Amino acid sequence: MSLVRARGLTKRFGEFTAVDGIDFVVEPGTAFGFLGPNGAGKSSTMRMIGCVSPRTAGELQVLGLDPANDGPAIRARLGVVPQEDNLDLEMSVEENLLVYGRFFDLPKPTIRQRTAELLEFVQLTDRRGDVVEPLSGGMKRRLTIARALINEPELLLLDEPTTGLDPQARHVLWERLYRLKQRGTTLLLTTHYMDEAEQLCDRLVVMDRGAIVAEGSPLELITRWSTREVLELRFGPRSSGEAATGLQGLGERVEALPDRYLVYAHDGDQVLKEVHALGLLPETSLVRRGSLEDVFLRLTGRTLVD
Repeated sequence: MSLVRARGLTKRFGEFTAVDGIDFVVEPGTAFGFLGPNGAGKSSTMRMIGCVSPRTAGELQVLGLDPANDGPAIRARLGVVPQEDNLDLEMSVEENLLVYGRFFDLPKPTIRQRTAELLEFVQLTDRRGDVVEPLSGGMKRRLTIARALINEPELLLLDEPTTGLDPQARHVLWERLYRLKQRGTTLLLTTHYMDEAEQLCDRLVVMDRGAIVAEGSPLELITRWSTREVLELRFGPRSSGEAATGLQGLGERVEALPDRYLVYAHDGDQVLKEVHALGLLPETSLVRRGSLEDVFLRLTGRTLVD
């Protein structure tokens, strides 16, 4: 049975449509991601799945139940990691888990056992007695994830789980989440980090302005919307105009940016040879593999949206 199934799911705030009739399915034991720029509708979708915001229209089933009628029953089987940590800063690390476990009417021995196991899992056992407030952002994030697992949820919702963390903390968190998936926990996350989506997600949807514009595995999306390699070229001011004309027709697609040109091709080194054969001499050149970021920018554009 699919853990989450949406059809024509819509969320409006007055005249503004935040989520515009989207369809998706989340299968058990997978990591499913919503990828998109700020304001794309990712968090609004998560709030409907988490039974804290009613849908305006469409169909939505979570764990086989309807959030409109079975919100409390669904929430009891979910784990939720919000965008902002909402830990009790004046309590200790351990107390945050012990108190939260009582909200699910779990027996005290069970809560204590799970607390010890979860602190070990998120590598916070040695900080169990520390007050939360002075902890680093990465530690607080790991504690928030541990707290969300105290009820052994069937589905873990993570809204921008690594926003604001330094690279080391992000990688530690990714490793913990990957282990959760190995244990059979289904992950549903939102992110605007391309590397995070590639690292964690089995499948994802790209959202823009409330709609789903693409869906698939990271590899499928790169294959469909980008090329195997991308050649990045930078030219000096005097030769930039000549390059704009000469590069046309090379590779599968050429994109002109204010500071460089991107040539999308299956063999970037071969295209670079063709560039030199045309007498064009870039100041710098780089051949890299096509990435999810290329897909993201092609589908959602490079313009900032307020």
